[in-house]
Amino acid sequence: MMQIQKAGILIRRAQPFEITLVRSFIEKQFSVAWADEISVGFANKPVSVYIAVLEKQIVGFAGYECTRKTLFGPTGVAETVRGRGVGRALLIASLWGLKELGYVYGIIGGAGPVEFYKKAVGAIVIPGSDPGIYTNLLK
Repeated sequence: MMQIQKAGILIRRAQPFEITLVRSFIEKQFSVAWADEISVGFANKPVSVYIAVLEKQIVGFAGYECTRKTLFGPTGVAETVRGRGVGRALLIASLWGLKELGYVYGIIGGAGPVEFYKKAVGAIVIPGSDPGIYTNLLK
């Protein structure tokens, strides 16, 4: 567990019995597809989903090994707490989770805000990696 001191936000691994609350947050704030991806993380042992909690409410999430081996994501932070370091803390917790599994590298699939990842952890873009696994998707 990690606490973002100033904001009073706790970063911790999700518990298996919290799947419904986490999925609901993701569906409302982001998308059903991301909630589906995160469901895989809840089936992993240990659960490969971290959550950010403020006053006993979820305000962010991050998963790893939900879509493919070594992949980080999906991840999201509620607009009300953005800019407080929550996304970075969730990313780092997830990268430590990947390290615990024995990986020396993590891959951010469909990175989105590339500059954020570069600044947060020195991530680099893998040439030719876009669109990666995100092709031929169902509609």
